[in-house]
Formats: sequence, C-alpha cells, structure tokens
Amino acid sequence: MHYAYSVPPRPIPLAGGALKLQHLLVLVAVARGPVHGYEIKKALEQGGLTLDPGSLYRLIARLVDERLIAPAAQADDESANPRRRHYELTRLGKETLRAETDRLAQFVDAVRAIGAVYPSRKS
Repeated sequence: MHYAYSVPPRPIPLAGGALKLQHLLVLVAVARGPVHGYEIKKALEQGGLTLDPGSLYRLIARLVDERLIAPAAQADDESANPRRRHYELTRLGKETLRAETDRLAQFVDAVRAIGAVYPSRKS
C-alpha cells in the first residue's frame, strides 16, 4: 500500500538549535562579500572541510531556501563569468551568523571557565 503525505518545510537552522558546522562555514565564507561556489569550496577547504561539488551545491541551495544567503547581483565588469552565480548573506543570514558565533564564543568561554583540559589557542 502506498501512502501520500506532505513533508513540512524545514525550519531555519537557528530555530532548531545550533547550525551544522558546514552551514556555519558557508555563512562565514559568504560573509566576505559576494562569492561564487568555487570560492566557497576553497574557503571551506581552508577551514579543513572538503565537500564534493554536489554536496556543496545542495548545501548552498538549502541555505538559499532558508533565506540565509541569496544570489547577488552580477558585476558589470567584463571579467565576470555570467555562468557563475555569486551569493551574499541576507539580513537573516547576518543575524544568524552573528547569533551562532556569539553562542559558540559563550560555549568556549564556559568550557574554559570550568577548567577545560586544553589551553587557550591565544597563548
């Protein structure tokens, strides 16, 4: 027997708690200014995260669907490749990134305050 049902839309990641690491890192990469997918991929690799192109573009599409990033207006210069779609943070994306980085900073501070085994990286 086959049952038909509809899947409710996914909530914005912040509404459900912490962002997944890859979501956060894409937001950080896009926060630098309008960037295209390959630039996002390179930024993630600098952060130690490697995603295959299919996974990366599904992740980008999800962040667009959740209104955290949006396609940016194309540059008018002649060097711009019209096939490359550039992305930028939305207002919600900026707020989400700020809230998540604040949450992570508070968490790290709390771990250090209760006597974490690992020293600060600032030393």
